[in-house]
Amino acid sequence: MKIDILTLFPEFFSPLISWSIIGRAYEDNKIAINSINIRDFSQNKHRKVDDYPFGGGSGMVMKPEPIFDAINSVKNKNSRVIYLSPQGKKFNQELANELSKEEHLILLCGHYEGIDNRVIEHYVDEEISIGDFVLTGGEIPAMLIIDAVVRLLPGVLRSDESFIDESHYNGLLEYPQYTRPREFEGHFVPDVLLSGNHQKIETWRKEEALKATLLKRPDLLEKKTLSKEEVVILSKIKKDLEL
Repeated sequence: MKIDILTLFPEFFSPLISWSIIGRAYEDNKIAINSINIRDFSQNKHRKVDDYPFGGGSGMVMKPEPIFDAINSVKNKNSRVIYLSPQGKKFNQELANELSKEEHLILLCGHYEGIDNRVIEHYVDEEISIGDFVLTGGEIPAMLIIDAVVRLLPGVLRSDESFIDESHYNGLLEYPQYTRPREFEGHFVPDVLLSGNHQKIETWRKEEALKATLLKRPDLLEKKTLSKEEVVILSKIKKDLEL
């Protein structure tokens, strides 16, 4: 996969390709990540890329010409152009899975009071938001999306199976995890995890995932189509919790 980031602050993304899983994927050529400075496409001698909004109002708006030229400098027929915007579709695991199947992502990071709407209307494929709040720019949302997407690419994680049981991947929160020591400050690892009975462990994990989702994010259960087994388990959990 190739990811091009259009931004006013390309240096913001240097740490992304230097550390941990994303850095290793970059070094192994499993992902190509490029930061492109929108100012490089300004025709202004001072590299100015913003102007006052028509109709008045506070703040400045990013001009269409430099953004249009920046997009076209990297766009091809397989590109998916995404503008990071608080008005966009809410980013979630399902969308991360979808984006991980793309060949080329172009992530457009706005700044100031936003960008000229003609760019959004005619040259952007979709807007994506990471939440119902406003940031100073699209750089942090872009980093978040890159991290969520790249780890899903084949060969990036040590095991392509390792993300399947994680929170949100299958519509549920993840079951609790434990490691050594078996006892810590009088708190013990659940016996079932030490039993060696893989069937019992799997059943326990399903139950705990459903319980965690019910208690912490019940809204996820409203969206998920539960299997017959999950319906039975969930009913038992509700009865035990007297919900």
